[in-house]
Amino acid sequence: MNGSSNKAARLALQKHSEEFRRKEFRLSELFGFEKNRFQEYSLSHEGLLLDYSKNFIKSETVSLLLDLAQQSQLPSAIDAMFRGEGINTTEQRAAMHVALRAPRERTKTPEVNASLERMESLVAELHGGKWTGYSGRVITDIVHLGIGGSDLGPAMVCDALRHLATRKLSVHFVSNIDPSHLQNTLKDLQAETTLFVIASKSFSTLETLKNAEAARDWLLEQTDATATAKHFVAITTNLSAATEFGIEEQNLYPLWDWVGGRFSLWSAIGLPIALALGMDGFRQLLAGAHSMDEHFRTAPLDKNLPVILALLNFWYREYFDAHSTAVVPYSQRLNLLPSFLQQLCMESLGKSVDKQGAPIEHNTGDIIWGTAGTNGQHSYFQLLHQGTEFVPVDFIAAANSDVQGSAEAHQHLLASCFSQSLALMEGKLDADSIHKVVAGNKPSNTLLLEELNPYNLGMLLALFEHKVYALSVLWNINAFDQWGVELGKKLSTKVFAAMSADTNQELLDESTQGLIQKAQHWRKD
Repeated sequence: MNGSSNKAARLALQKHSEEFRRKEFRLSELFGFEKNRFQEYSLSHEGLLLDYSKNFIKSETVSLLLDLAQQSQLPSAIDAMFRGEGINTTEQRAAMHVALRAPRERTKTPEVNASLERMESLVAELHGGKWTGYSGRVITDIVHLGIGGSDLGPAMVCDALRHLATRKLSVHFVSNIDPSHLQNTLKDLQAETTLFVIASKSFSTLETLKNAEAARDWLLEQTDATATAKHFVAITTNLSAATEFGIEEQNLYPLWDWVGGRFSLWSAIGLPIALALGMDGFRQLLAGAHSMDEHFRTAPLDKNLPVILALLNFWYREYFDAHSTAVVPYSQRLNLLPSFLQQLCMESLGKSVDKQGAPIEHNTGDIIWGTAGTNGQHSYFQLLHQGTEFVPVDFIAAANSDVQGSAEAHQHLLASCFSQSLALMEGKLDADSIHKVVAGNKPSNTLLLEELNPYNLGMLLALFEHKVYALSVLWNINAFDQWGVELGKKLSTKVFAAMSADTNQELLDESTQGLIQKAQHWRKD
């Protein structure tokens, strides 16, 4: 697809958007103009409902957006991903994360099944008390060492499904190179009963490698030189570096270059999820994601949840100057979801050249932010309601609580969620003071789960993955590389070297030199 192939659709949408930018336009009035608006602008897939009726759309809008999808060749792009074509064009790779959750009997990648079977054996050993540390004591704690895509996904899922976790193991996550993160995690653990999982595709990621070395030092201070082999496993493509670290070959789990970090929780990177939930829970997560994969692959565009979400995101980013999207889960268990989606969306869509290398002259990916809902109502919702920023909101909630005897409290939670989307739409124009006027006319989507379980969470996460891919097609950008994150890593090595007393700092700018000198002046060790 070339960058101008959807130009006609863009021009039609630009003209159409003027109707919704008129001063007299009221979003709430659309419900009076169109009967059964909720039924018309909502979609369901199994235990997941998308209500997108509170958006700046009507039938003509949807028709024009679907024209955009067709002119952007979205259907063929979806087929290309599922066929395993090299859609990661700058790295000449496929993006085959969907293969990680295909049913065993339908997989075209037997190496995935082999990895899952090895994971299953490890989980059974640890849950059954058959994997013991160097002293023969049963493992009770798992410490996962990773960062970015190797940390955010597993940590988010484990937190979201903590209510279903086994009591046989406690799973902890360390990502920050700040020594306090590892120290705070290890202070109440015992070396003899702790197993470390190193998650690093390259086995050279600075933060993860330094934390792994510090963890090994902590272990060996309390054990002996043979303990590393009994207390470390790794998920990596760099087998030689992992074995040199001291990890035995049978404790290494594979990754493949066709799985990007932010799409990797479905692979052995999800080992802490399997250890926390049990392998059955992990397979349910995969099954839910696969169900959404099939929906994305086969559903008509106008009934396709990821496609509709992508088109709405495109609509606001391109024609309403929306710089950010708030993701607000009305579930404390999903409190880490906005952080996970930050990486998924912003690392994938934060591009300024198209797939042909030409500069992009329009907006691309936006800023993703948010927190658990009821907390947000008492802080940043002030800006959403009365601020000058135009911020579409994605609300997420579960119809049922997993806490027994909490029906009334959960009803309050849902009432808060539904009322906030209503308040954003309607506003309050008849206030007795100008300072109390709430303009309304703020669009939102609501994603409602039947309940929060592994299967439904898998569907939800795959929904957002496919939304991101669909957006990348509409914008003609590569969603699967992340060259922008590499520069800071390289400069960090240069600055670290400059912080030694015998290194010439004159090659650095004056600001960086000044910061280094002040930090050295204040250092106490």
